[in-house]
Amino acid sequence: MSLDASKLTITKTTNSKTPLPKEQLVFGKTFTDHMLEVEWTAENGWGAPKISPYHALSLDPASSVFHYSFELFEGMKAYRDTHGKIRTFRPDKNMARMNRSAKRAALPQFEGDELLKCIDELLKVDEKFIPEGYGYSLYLRPTLIGTTSSLGVAKPDRALLFVIASPVGPYFSGGFKPVSLQATDYAVRAWPGGVGEYKLGANYVSCIEPQSVAATKGHSQNLWLFGEEGYITEVGAMNFFIVFQKDGKKELVTSPLDGTILPGVTRDSTLALAKARLDSSWEVNERKITIHEVQERAAKGEVVEAFGTGTAAIVSPISNIEFHGADIAIPVVGGTAGELTQQIEKWIREIQYGDVEFEDWSRVIV
Repeated sequence: MSLDASKLTITKTTNSKTPLPKEQLVFGKTFTDHMLEVEWTAENGWGAPKISPYHALSLDPASSVFHYSFELFEGMKAYRDTHGKIRTFRPDKNMARMNRSAKRAALPQFEGDELLKCIDELLKVDEKFIPEGYGYSLYLRPTLIGTTSSLGVAKPDRALLFVIASPVGPYFSGGFKPVSLQATDYAVRAWPGGVGEYKLGANYVSCIEPQSVAATKGHSQNLWLFGEEGYITEVGAMNFFIVFQKDGKKELVTSPLDGTILPGVTRDSTLALAKARLDSSWEVNERKITIHEVQERAAKGEVVEAFGTGTAAIVSPISNIEFHGADIAIPVVGGTAGELTQQIEKWIREIQYGDVEFEDWSRVIV
């Protein structure tokens, strides 16, 4: 049976919480009153979706999610626009990526638009938790797990799809300030033919220890490299962009989607906006970049700026990359961010908060 939003039931809490003041919001630490759940079985397909008070899950200790990583998730946000309406940003992209991840993880696929209709209703029920103002939003975490109670290594015949929501402020507590990265090649995040292009929890757990090492050296995240050539793939929780300039021509570059890189929604949005709005003095390219190219061109003064993109941080300026003990300084303007970094952040923010309409990127919750 297909996932059907018309079968959604809603049970509201009798013990509603008071939303925290915006200045007390910490990313992913507090949650709204309700959650969305849909169960699936191989025999009957998708059951009826339900919104109910936020609660702990009850799972058998033998559930396949615990033993063989049958788990995937998405990250998306809802925004309160300047007219008080609720918006989500390109959520169809999240649904498509979630289904691709589900297929790769041997978990059931679903009708993305039907899930979005259910998420719309969750947003209406928990509307009071959506904070106002630029930089503030309601982070949504759709998650799909295998719940088959068996230690056999096999495709799950039971699964649970659920969505929880967390009011958030700026991802980095320091605000829109440049970060330092450690270029990492002693460990590998992803490899050709692997699962690096899917949003699986297993892709993140292997990054924590190297990120902890980077943090001890004063870096915010790792810049993941691959192969003897030192190809740049992505940052720990973001896609990587860099601007080169030579002979009056500027080039915005990000690594291509070769299977080792997560196809970020903000990455795709950045490329689309840059191609639509930058003038003829710019080239916008998806091509291979090595850490050696960055190092050599920085020494020649050809690196203009660099930034990361992702749902949580949106756009994050980069001021330094450490590679094998040597720092590669990345220019920033006024100690904050490069000109294009600031422009991209503004373009995306204006669309997310409804100040500017661009194609069909905003889903307005009525």
